[in-house]
Order: sequence, then C-alpha cells, then structure tokens
Amino acid sequence: MNKAKNVKEFVERIDSSKKVNPKDLSSDQDLTIAIMNLISIEEHLVFSGAKTGKTAFYDLVEEVREKRKTLMQKIIPAYEGEVWCISKHLLASSMRLMEVGTKQQSLGNKKQAYDLFNQAYDLYCLFWGLNMNMLNIDDVKWIEDNVEDVKKLSAKVNAAVAEEPAKEDAPQGALAKMKAFVRKAVDCCIE
Repeated sequence: MNKAKNVKEFVERIDSSKKVNPKDLSSDQDLTIAIMNLISIEEHLVFSGAKTGKTAFYDLVEEVREKRKTLMQKIIPAYEGEVWCISKHLLASSMRLMEVGTKQQSLGNKKQAYDLFNQAYDLYCLFWGLNMNMLNIDDVKWIEDNVEDVKKLSAKVNAAVAEEPAKEDAPQGALAKMKAFVRKAVDCCIE
C-alpha cells in the first residue's frame, strides 16, 4: 500500500477499507440525519428572516444550502429525473414527522406519536429504496385524489404493517421489503 499524502487521504483509505458494501449505510444514515438538520436549518432561516425582517437570515440560507447539496451528493451521486428533489423532500418530511411525533409524545399522546414515528420511518425507508434502486418507478401508479380511496389505501397499508412479520418466502410489498432491508443494513452501531 502506498503512503498516504495527508491525514485526509489516510482517513479516507481507512474508512473505505471498512466498507464491505460500497454503500456504507451506517455511515450514510448518520449523513442523512445531518442532511435532515441542514434542510431544517434552511427552513428556520427563512422563517426567522420573515418574522424579524432581518435579511441576514436570508443571506445564510445559500451557504447552508450549498453545504447540504454537497453532502447529498455523497449519498446521491447520480440520479434520474426528479430523484434528487424527491429525496430531499422525503428526508425533510421524515424529519418533520419525527419532530411532530416528539411533541405529541411530550404532550402524552403516545399513540399519535408512535403513528408519526412510523410514518417518518416509512418515508426514510422510501428514501433508501429510491436511492438504492429498490423501487421500480414503472410499477408506481397514480391514485386519483379521492379522500375515500386514500383512506382505503391507508387502511390497507396500516393493516399490512400491523400483521405479523411475513415469512421469508411470502411475497411482500415494496415498502415492506425496503423496511426489512433498512432494518438489516442500517446499523449505526457497526463501525
């Protein structure tokens, strides 16, 4: 092995040698949480600027956005269509649902909090499914914007999630497969 030219290169070599999978999900999971927080900071800067009338808050948005974009490129180096934007919104929505869930939990509304936490995790799994090419976009169908249809679909999904874990050989839906994959692959305790 050649000598590393600097500390950064040495750390990168060590880090890459740890990766069994080119997508080190334990490390990338930490990165997604950082990205979620940067998206949140962008939002707070805009609202702070609007509430206070101080444009200095608006001026910081661009700097934070550039940092977020640079970090997102580490997880999403190549994408097709609107995947970049969809990914950003999946992470942002996941983060917001977690925040609302923690507020509900602190108010003693545990059932609502747990439901929000599960929805946040579903969106997080969709993010990984999308960015690891586990979703077949051709299979995604448009659902008419009909409240009753959405309620029926939601009830089906909730019922499927509430069922006992499916046997390994039983067919699973895309979201169930992604959740199972993320549970196994994303282990922040593995160094």
